[in-house]
Amino acid sequence: MFSDKKDKNAKTALSEPGASQNRINEGTHLKGDITSKGFFRIDGVIEGTITTPSKVVLGKNGSVTGNLSCENADIAGSFSGTLRVSQLLTLRSSAKIQGEVVVGKLSVEPGAMFDATCRMQGGGASSVSSQRPLYNESQRATTKSEEQLN
Repeated sequence: MFSDKKDKNAKTALSEPGASQNRINEGTHLKGDITSKGFFRIDGVIEGTITTPSKVVLGKNGSVTGNLSCENADIAGSFSGTLRVSQLLTLRSSAKIQGEVVVGKLSVEPGAMFDATCRMQGGGASSVSSQRPLYNESQRATTKSEEQLN
């Protein structure tokens, strides 16, 4: 009459990356290393290392100082340290990034502060190193004018 099929599915879902959720609320300050298989939402402050095979969302008031390694990241707060994102890193307009960044793909909204070395890695064995300097506004206008002439 009663099936334990639901329980088996629940246990399987929790053991898969990204199935569980972790939240560090505003007003919370953690020091140390965190390892999880689940999704993270950070609105507080973390000093240390965060490792997850899932997604990390750093809210506008959130702050991480240390190392972050994850599959995808959506950052609106501040990050200082080494950031390794195997897939997509999205920087919102309020994001402040300092340090070293290694990503698969990068999306940056206008207004985001990105003061970091950045290396992009593809899905294969090869990787492309970004050695090109970022332009300030006057250099960008000059570059666009030169490109239009060519």
